[in-house]
Amino acid sequence: MTAIKHALQRDIFTPNDERLLGIVNVCKAGKKKKNCFLCATVTTERPVQVKVVKVKKSDKGDFYKRQQTWELRDLTEVDAKDASKENPEFDLHFEKVYRWVASSTAEKNSFISCIWKLNQRYLRKKLEFVNVSSQLLEELPKAEESVPSGESQSVAGGDEDALDDYQELSTREEQDIESMMEMCEYAISNAEAFAEQLSRELQVLDGANIQSIMASEKQVNILMQLLDEALEMLQSVKEQMDQISQSNRLIQISNTNNGKLLDEIQFLVNYMDLSKGHIRALQEGDLTSPKGIEACINASEALLQCMNVALRPGHDKLMAVKQQQHLFAELRDTFARRLTNHLNNVFVHQVTGLFLDVFLIVSLVCVPQGHDQSSTLSQHTAELTLPKHSPLHRDLLRYAKLMEWLKNTHREKYEGLSRTYVDYMSRLYEREIKDFFEVAKIKMAGTTKEAKGKFATLPRKESALKQETESLHGSSGKLTGSTSSLNKLTVQGSNSRRSQSSSLLDMGNMSASDLDVADRTKFDKIFEQVLSELEPLCLAEQDFISKFFKLQQHPTISPPLAQPETEESDGGTPSRIPPQAEHRHSLSSEKDIVRLMMNKIFQSIETELNSLIALGDKIDSFNSLYMLVKMSHHVWTAENVDPASYLSTTLGNVLVTVKRNFDKCISGQIRQMEEVKISKKSKVGILPFVTGFEEFAELAETIFRNAERRGDLDKAYVKLIRAVFMNVEKVANESQKTPRDVVMMENFHHIFSTLSRLKISCLDAERREAKHKYTDHRQSYVINSLGQPLEKLNHFFEGVEARVAQGVREEEVSYQLAFNKQELRKVIKEYPGKEVKKGLDNLYKKVDKHLCEEESLLQVVWHSMQDEFIRQYKHFEDLIGRCYPGSGITMEFTIQDMLEYFSSIAQSH
Repeated sequence: MTAIKHALQRDIFTPNDERLLGIVNVCKAGKKKKNCFLCATVTTERPVQVKVVKVKKSDKGDFYKRQQTWELRDLTEVDAKDASKENPEFDLHFEKVYRWVASSTAEKNSFISCIWKLNQRYLRKKLEFVNVSSQLLEELPKAEESVPSGESQSVAGGDEDALDDYQELSTREEQDIESMMEMCEYAISNAEAFAEQLSRELQVLDGANIQSIMASEKQVNILMQLLDEALEMLQSVKEQMDQISQSNRLIQISNTNNGKLLDEIQFLVNYMDLSKGHIRALQEGDLTSPKGIEACINASEALLQCMNVALRPGHDKLMAVKQQQHLFAELRDTFARRLTNHLNNVFVHQVTGLFLDVFLIVSLVCVPQGHDQSSTLSQHTAELTLPKHSPLHRDLLRYAKLMEWLKNTHREKYEGLSRTYVDYMSRLYEREIKDFFEVAKIKMAGTTKEAKGKFATLPRKESALKQETESLHGSSGKLTGSTSSLNKLTVQGSNSRRSQSSSLLDMGNMSASDLDVADRTKFDKIFEQVLSELEPLCLAEQDFISKFFKLQQHPTISPPLAQPETEESDGGTPSRIPPQAEHRHSLSSEKDIVRLMMNKIFQSIETELNSLIALGDKIDSFNSLYMLVKMSHHVWTAENVDPASYLSTTLGNVLVTVKRNFDKCISGQIRQMEEVKISKKSKVGILPFVTGFEEFAELAETIFRNAERRGDLDKAYVKLIRAVFMNVEKVANESQKTPRDVVMMENFHHIFSTLSRLKISCLDAERREAKHKYTDHRQSYVINSLGQPLEKLNHFFEGVEARVAQGVREEEVSYQLAFNKQELRKVIKEYPGKEVKKGLDNLYKKVDKHLCEEESLLQVVWHSMQDEFIRQYKHFEDLIGRCYPGSGITMEFTIQDMLEYFSSIAQSH
């Protein structure tokens, strides 16, 4: 920038008698950047003019040219845009606003400061500086303010080098020159003589000065000697001050080092010192009393804090620090060993005590036959509950913080305790759950004396339980109907003709009392109680595991369990845990660890639930409806609490089994419909599977009211109703005793009535279809049964209609030989009212034999026959009127006579 400034001064401003005081490299804001220079200049001649000149480099060469000039007095405002932040933009307000962007903020600020100072020096006008830092707008010195405008020695903040070669005369200098010129008269007329005189006077003054200096040489020598002595003394003082300064610096360094050393010692004392009370608690603290446990918790936390302190560089090399660390390691190992042994003992004693309690209860129940323990058994079986382990959890939760400490300091011992707890609790829960499910199965199978005798000697193994239940269920191996008493089980079990319990066919052949809804309600309550007992048990255990083993705080840790073995239930169903998942060395989250521990502890729940479900399905296949609703509700509840929990996953797996049994039940009902056989010697009536579907729908609507799995029932409804429709038509086609239309009419009427009463929305289309089939087959039966009550007359008019169809005009039919009036009168006389009534009475008896009493359709069919008979009568009269006009021929009976015939016949029967 300095080279450019000198070049501009030389080439542009010096030829115009101007001096360059300020310069800034700019370009116009918002446009394509073309650099130019803004220059602040003053003229060398009076009066001084201050200008702002825009200089741009020529496009044809390397020289600069003046492009635009503004007078500083025309400038009204300078806007620096932002006083607090660096911003190279600024505006100059002349006759219009010119917006510029400087190459740097420093250049912009220097240029604005130069403008301000030139204004202060030469113009003193009111110029607005907007968004300009106050530091740039410094006032000129007072000495300069006292000098008239334009007479200061330099421009503050401007180009000092440019102003050094020219200085204005002060007032006193001007007065001295004027007085000197007055003393020499020819000063103005003869400047050379005046200059020569001044030169001579100057030489005289110089000589006088030299003589004065030479005269004072002695005094100067003395002065120089004194100065030398003073310098020597100052040098001595300087050396002494240097020594004092060095000493002070060493003292300061020593103090600083001592302070730092004290800080380090204080740090080690504060963070690596463990009190004697804490050491005593870790070594011999009481882990049984609440106060002792609290003291051990505080001591373990203090020890962990001391061990985890972040040492500064070099601390680990100190012998005292090494000794403390060794002490901490010994205390940690000692306390970890004490804590592990104590918690192992707690696990063993607590779980062993619970085992003894369970053993005593089972001993009271499982007594040899012949002992009078019926009251004890009744009391035990009446309470289908699982033992609560909240006291055990409450006692162990006191050690939760110590377990967290053990987890952070001794992972191996922590994992060993986890395995020990899981091992003991899995054996305890397996015993309790098996006993619980055995009681549930016996309660499902009934509570008669025979059942009690069986239960008194019931083995623990699942296979033995299955043998006992099969012996209870009879030779068929399946329970049929309800299970309210053993007598029903025996009678129904010995009936080998029934291959499936509670089938639609059976329901159609049994009365409402035989269905014994109370037994199903009892099963529903037992199953609900089983699920209600398991749910809080699993949730409480999972919550305890999370809190006691501190498995809800960190995202990923190694699993605390050994690789659990894969077991299979007696039914051949493998446990839920895949072997490859148990061989992982790390799990994605601590929820997986909790679920793995729960799988190990409750490994028998899923097997026992599946066994209970199989028993319930064997007792009564319709129990799958109850189980589907209950299990769906509990799965939904568990998923709302935690979709990934053990309970949610296990119940979800069991729900799949229940849904499979439900589908099997529906398929079984459909298969029985297809296998149904009817008697060839008796009338069909309402088919058993039709009434069975009605009772199934009533039962299902009661069970599935407000249920979450309504969609499964709707799908089953559609499958069943289509099977019912298809098999009704099949039976109707095979029926020999009962007309096909009667079978279709009665059964579809019953289906339509059932669907209309139950209002099952998913079967609206089937309801309309059933109504349509009922109406069509009723009409078909009426027409076929009624046939041609006036057979000869009907044949006669069929011939008449045939002639008309062949092109004979209606009024000319009577001229046909076979269809003249004589023949018509002859045919009509063969059907007097008495004969017609007799024929209708025989028809009523025939219809009464065809129809069943359950549907009460006789009067409906009889009324339809009346309407059809009247329709035929009116048709005959219409043909007589059109083909035999004016003949006066009429039937032997009237419509009123027909209505009386039909009414009297219906009343007489």
